[in-house]
Amino acid sequence: QVQLVESGGGLVQAGGSLRLSCAISGRPFRVNAMGWYRQAPGKQRELVATITRDDRTNYADSVKGRFTISRDNAKNTVYLQMNSLKPEDTAVYYCNVDGAWGDSWGQGTQVTVSS
Repeated sequence: QVQLVESGGGLVQAGGSLRLSCAISGRPFRVNAMGWYRQAPGKQRELVATITRDDRTNYADSVKGRFTISRDNAKNTVYLQMNSLKPEDTAVYYCNVDGAWGDSWGQGTQVTVSS
C-alpha cells in the first residue's frame, strides 16, 4: 500500500523560508505527476505546484517566483522550497501523487507565517 509522509512544516516569520518534503512509502509503481496543494481555514483546497515525470512544472500565480517544486525519482520524494513567505501562505499543505496504483494524498503539514 502506498503512503505519503510529509515533513517540513512549521512556524516562520514573513519573509522567511521553509522546505517541505513528501516521501512515498510502500511499493510505488510508475509514479507520474507529483504536487502540492494547500487549504487555508474556511477556504477550498487549492493547487500550489505540480511537477511531471519529465520535470515540467506548473505553479499557482500566487506563488510564482517564490516557490520551487522539485522531485527525486530515485528517492520517490517531492519537495517544495518556499521563499519570501507571506501571512497569506498560511495553510495546511498536502502532497499529492499520481501513479499506476491511482491517486494518493498525504496527511497534511501545517505552515504558519506570522506578520
